[in-house]
Amino acid sequence: MKLITSLALSLGLFSSILFSNTEIEKVAVNKTESTVSWKASKVTGEHFGKVNISDANLDYESGKILGGSFEIDMTSISVEDIKDANSNQRLVNHLKSDDFFSVEKHKNSTFKITKATSSNGKDFQITGDLVIKGISSPVTFPVQVTEAGNKVTATGKITFDRTKYDIKYRSGNYFENLADKMIYDEVTLDVILVGMK
Repeated sequence: MKLITSLALSLGLFSSILFSNTEIEKVAVNKTESTVSWKASKVTGEHFGKVNISDANLDYESGKILGGSFEIDMTSISVEDIKDANSNQRLVNHLKSDDFFSVEKHKNSTFKITKATSSNGKDFQITGDLVIKGISSPVTFPVQVTEAGNKVTATGKITFDRTKYDIKYRSGNYFENLADKMIYDEVTLDVILVGMK
């Protein structure tokens, strides 16, 4: 009986040590320091800007990303390459319209990690569900993670096909004879998430 009790206590102690060293940390992401920058190209050039993060978190364990998510506020979308105020606002309004992101109906877009792999604990391959206009489609992209004290920074570039989210305006895959009015389907999001452990 004493042997069984001692064994149970030992296993309990071992289990306690094991799980206390591998607790998943919820890294609170600083929305002010974190950024999402977008870029889209067309035959005659490109446009780029930013969109605000409204919510984000990372599941972190022993220096590795296990999961996490972020939400972006589509009402905050901005254009940075057009300096004329009227032209700038015209493009912003168009991006918010049903031709593109239907922001009045879909104020937020989200991304949730479903898989994260790494061979060195710094360079990750992230897979997750990107939801735009209420439509979910999986994406995979590289992410680099750096630590400085309690500060964790995750930097990644998401490339997605806009037509998978019912954004087909001037897409060469859906409309003919667009010539120099064609807009390419590929859109990139440069994401920087900064948080404290």
